[in-house]
Amino acid sequence: MTIAFPRLLGDVGGTNARFGWQTNDRSGIEHVLVLPCAAHESLEAAIRTYLSLKNLPQPRAGALGIANPVTGDLIRMTNHHWSFSISEMQRNLGLVHLNVINDFTALALALPSIPPENLVQVGGAVAQARAPKALIGAGTGLGVSGLLPIDAHDHWVPIAGEGGHVTLAAQNDTEYRVIELIRQRDGHVSAERVLSGQGLIDLYLALRQLKQEQPVDVAGAAEITAWALQNKDPLALQSMAMFAGFLGSVAGDLALTIGARGGVYIGGGIVPRWLGWFETSNFRERFEAKGRFSTYLKEIPVWVINAQESPALLGAARSLA
Repeated sequence: MTIAFPRLLGDVGGTNARFGWQTNDRSGIEHVLVLPCAAHESLEAAIRTYLSLKNLPQPRAGALGIANPVTGDLIRMTNHHWSFSISEMQRNLGLVHLNVINDFTALALALPSIPPENLVQVGGAVAQARAPKALIGAGTGLGVSGLLPIDAHDHWVPIAGEGGHVTLAAQNDTEYRVIELIRQRDGHVSAERVLSGQGLIDLYLALRQLKQEQPVDVAGAAEITAWALQNKDPLALQSMAMFAGFLGSVAGDLALTIGARGGVYIGGGIVPRWLGWFETSNFRERFEAKGRFSTYLKEIPVWVINAQESPALLGAARSLA
């Protein structure tokens, strides 16, 4: 089946919505624009703003990756207030076809085509060909997916799951005490509770509480990063190190679960901003710290995706194939 052109493409997170355009089956992704979610009443309104700002014609088809489980026609975003009916949006936009998938499913579909210059390796050896690939990434939330080979002809199928909401496990006394403080407030402490922008803030505030220091106002995760990397603030650095350790543990769990001998990819908006520090953090040590299976994990390469434009737009386009 050939899906019509031109195509509207989107990568919709809890903070920003990225849009792109594909004119025909020979063209690349053009007219990329990032819009803040908070500035628009609905996703449909953001799409109409994008089409207007870029002076684009009526699209025939659309594909959107969205930071949310997609289990039916009604979408209610986990980390933003937008909600919509897929079929209603398709009618309102006059689309012949609209495909809505999880944003990390879309990113997983793009993994085989990410150029080497957009990948920063953090340990490990050489990826095995035609072996499962794992994907994890922290931003507004924590996305998790993977890519499984289905034949010997470079055909793959993505995993559509919600692995960011697995239960987080402590590996030392300090982590246990931090998790307990967050549990007292939120109940279930998922990986996303810590491995996200808000999670970094919560780690920092919990560590301040453990040290019996007064709470402070934090503008966002970027402020803690600046305190750590620019001001060398010890508590901010400890928060980042704890974040990196938790991410290593969860990424190692994911690699073991799907047998990711094809490598582990780190997406999302947080870790790429930490490059230069992240490579020497405790991430890799914690990734491999799985007892008898540390040797198994030692060989698996990990890459941080460091691209100017979201590869998830390419994955969204591929979902229409």
